[in-house]
Amino acid sequence: MERRIVRTSDGSRTIQIPQWQEQYHSMHGALQESRHVFIRHGLSLYADRKLRVLEMGFGTGLNALISLLEAPKLGLVLEYTALEAYPVTQQEWQALDYGGLFEDDAARDHFQKLHQADWEKPSAVTPWFTLCKVQADLLGFSEEDAYDLVYFDAFGARVQPELWTEAVFGSMFRALGGGGRLVTYAAKGSVRRAMQACGFTVERLPGPPGKREMLRAVKPV
Repeated sequence: MERRIVRTSDGSRTIQIPQWQEQYHSMHGALQESRHVFIRHGLSLYADRKLRVLEMGFGTGLNALISLLEAPKLGLVLEYTALEAYPVTQQEWQALDYGGLFEDDAARDHFQKLHQADWEKPSAVTPWFTLCKVQADLLGFSEEDAYDLVYFDAFGARVQPELWTEAVFGSMFRALGGGGRLVTYAAKGSVRRAMQACGFTVERLPGPPGKREMLRAVKPV
């Protein structure tokens, strides 16, 4: 399947899949979307603790990189697990050059380490960020009470509806500890209802540029 690098409205790049008319990030701004959905409405709700994060769709590595850079500002030590069925190539992540988007001089080095980290085992990228990349299909995921925060960043329901079902959100519910949160750019009514059917309390929040709303789901304590 063809994948091409394209520039989004905030100047950051993403990967586009022409066959699906879909991108890994919003064309209204890849960097803005990641910051708004996963940092502002997810990671920034925590401070001064160890935090277990699960990302469903490692993709370009942008969400992981921003989380790594933001964690020390929040006093967080992150144990970050990322699932990805189809890893991007070295040529692709180098062309994205996400490290160059940040004033932090170490950002490029961190981005490279994220992508070069071994699969299937934890890698200490920094003293405050340990990454475990797992090459696996989201549909086969099964863990219990293992995470505090989920970044749900799968491709949209238009192209992969099987990833936005009650069965999948049930597995997310079980994977979170009590009080755990799941954040996603999606806002469809069918997605919200699937989350609620699993036991989540679901909030509609203002969306990133180009989207009116997004969702945050909370597992009761």
